[in-house]
Amino acid sequence: MNLSKKKSVRCVSSLALVMSLGLMGGCDTMSGMMGKMGIGGPKTTLELKGENEVPPVTTRASGRSTITVADDRTVSGSVLIDDMNATAAHIHRGSKGENGPVIVPLTKTSDKAFSVPANARLTEAQFADYKAGNLYINVHSAAHPAGEIRVQLKP
Repeated sequence: MNLSKKKSVRCVSSLALVMSLGLMGGCDTMSGMMGKMGIGGPKTTLELKGENEVPPVTTRASGRSTITVADDRTVSGSVLIDDMNATAAHIHRGSKGENGPVIVPLTKTSDKAFSVPANARLTEAQFADYKAGNLYINVHSAAHPAGEIRVQLKP
């Protein structure tokens, strides 16, 4: 291939990369707009850690949650975990520093992932708890059956 063709191919490849990054950024913007309309909710990533458990847990395990709650109270998203053999994951009612009951059991989709079941929806009271910062996600293991890693959901 001659030098001018190589430059042309490199230029087209660079342009395609820039355009795809722009489209991905547009997806984030669209996701946020859809959340404001009650369709899906803005996508944010929250870190699950052992230090957030009640009582705190010393662990190498960690996780990332992309669970969202839309204005119409529908819940969607997933939790990805590292360095643990998880037995279950849930959304619970409870403020920071407080344990509470399960309100949405998550579905294990692989050894490292859980997802919100289809058509999951909060009640009015649960949605009010969510808005007040009183819902959390935690992931359980055989070593820590009450929960190994946790994060509060943020409205």
